[in-house]
Amino acid sequence: MAGKRKTATGRVVIKNRRASYDYEIGTRYTAGLVLVGPEVKSIRAGKAGLADSYCYFHNNELWVKGVYIADYTYTSYNRTDERRERKLLLTKKELRKLQSAVKNKGTTIVPLELFFNERGLAKLVIAEATGKKKYDKRAAIRDREDKQKIDNAKRY
Repeated sequence: MAGKRKTATGRVVIKNRRASYDYEIGTRYTAGLVLVGPEVKSIRAGKAGLADSYCYFHNNELWVKGVYIADYTYTSYNRTDERRERKLLLTKKELRKLQSAVKNKGTTIVPLELFFNERGLAKLVIAEATGKKKYDKRAAIRDREDKQKIDNAKRY
């Protein structure tokens, strides 16, 4: 899966690298994720992806849609859809802030990272985001290429 890596502490981190290219990232929040057993094992194995996923509100609850968590191959029960909708766990204060932010035109909530905390709980880092225009994306590419040229020049 693209964006998977292990940190120095050995925890699996799955990143949505596309989000920083498509969106201007605003305030970040860390949310708990409601999962079933085999899904947790799949994430620990690094078989998950955040591409094309987004968050939305339904009955004052925050849900994430489009997160890919592969079927755990060694289970014979409790099979779930790989891209099912999953509930996010946040405080009421954070939910109110996000709900008011989403009411602004062009603002959405995107998942950025999926990881396990020190206690072994699955956490999803989400952020308020506004879409970038095409010329903003081109400018970001140009800046990144310029930075690479400077780094290469320093190296050699």
